[in-house]
Amino acid sequence: MLYLVISTPLPGKPSEARTNRQKLWEWAQPLIEQEIIKDNCIYAKVGRGAIALFDVGSHSELHNYITQWLEFIPAEMQIIPLMSREDTHSFLSAHIT
Repeated sequence: MLYLVISTPLPGKPSEARTNRQKLWEWAQPLIEQEIIKDNCIYAKVGRGAIALFDVGSHSELHNYITQWLEFIPAEMQIIPLMSREDTHSFLSAHIT
């Protein structure tokens, strides 16, 4: 199950969050290596925040990772479910009645 996660940090001085931002990237590295964060797809947004593409087996697994992320940087999270290329191809190839 693919999810695009977009974070928008809660108000505060970016300089005060620097250490936690570094910890977030350290936390993400094993997830990238395990391909839980797909294709090394985690990026800082210009200004503040980040996006990541998660590939997880369940909503509860995603919830666990989002909860961990929020321990580093409190934020509003936008979560967008996505279809894989294979699922999209299958869907478009199916005969729709």
